Amino acid sequence: MKINETIRERRLAKNMTQEQMAAALGVTAPAVNKWEKGTSCPDIALLPPLARLLGIDLNTLFSFQQEMNVQEIGLFLGQLEKIWKEEGWERACEAAWEKLREYPGCEMLILNTALWLDGAVLMYGEKDSQQLAARTEELYRKIMDSPDEQIRSQARSMLIARYMGEEKYEAAGELIESLPEASGVDKDQLRINLYISQGKFAEAARAEEEKLLRAASGLQSILLGLMEIALKENRMQDAAYIATVSEQTARSLDLWEYNFYTAHFQLYMVQKDRVKCLQALSRLLHSLDSQWEPKKSPLYRHVRQKKNDGFCAEMKQTLLQMLKEDADAAFLREDEDGEDRIG
Repeated sequence: MKINETIRERRLAKNMTQEQMAAALGVTAPAVNKWEKGTSCPDIALLPPLARLLGIDLNTLFSFQQEMNVQEIGLFLGQLEKIWKEEGWERACEAAWEKLREYPGCEMLILNTALWLDGAVLMYGEKDSQQLAARTEELYRKIMDSPDEQIRSQARSMLIARYMGEEKYEAAGELIESLPEASGVDKDQLRINLYISQGKFAEAARAEEEKLLRAASGLQSILLGLMEIALKENRMQDAAYIATVSEQTARSLDLWEYNFYTAHFQLYMVQKDRVKCLQALSRLLHSLDSQWEPKKSPLYRHVRQKKNDGFCAEMKQTLLQMLKEDADAAFLREDEDGEDRIG
């Protein structure tokens, strides 16, 4: 609210006429009328007595507010949308700059206004002039070091997209690396986008493949966790279904063969199904006889394969030792047949 609106609103709330206000302040009624119309402002010496007369402080008189809250910003963006539809794009931009001048330190307003301007250009096809692009970029730069991590990360992400579009790859890369890992922004994907923009397709493919491997490993962990919960709740049918999904997921994502049988082996161990458990165990042990070679799959052509000399043998030995000593595996050692398979 502007000062003229505040004066009028508070005067009416006090049931005071313009003449009464003028008499109290030692000015003319036409002068008060001009204040309320916004054609002139009170003399600086009159501001303290005016505020006291209206029952407010100077901050309220000037409508001083450092920040807008989320609801107010949302309403303002709605107003921008309405102005754009009814009065045109240029007037909407003017309204945006006016509000930013009114709240120059409100970083959330700065971010959302910049995002709205970018979105309007993208969605509505409004012309993104060089001047508008420069001003919008300046808004992002203004808050790129904000103490608020969310604001800082979003501003930097938008600048990264702009720099890549302008082929400023070095600047984009520096901003990507400046993002904190816990920012909520997918830094890996930003790096991949940067590689693609630069034509570094092998690097982009390697990064995507490594993301896929991490995601696949995460899926397997989740499925095993779900199966364990189902087993503890005695939902055997659900547990069997989840074990099957785990195997299908591992096969469809070309994971190490060992992952095909892990869930079913754990399921049969809990169920004490000796025959099926030994079958799954045989497959597990067989999978440990050779090292996984991800590059054989089109999904992982560019992955750097780590040398795991002796890893499979050590894992096999650990598994066999556990089966020989674990009380839960005693049912597998009930006769000579079972003893031979484990040994």
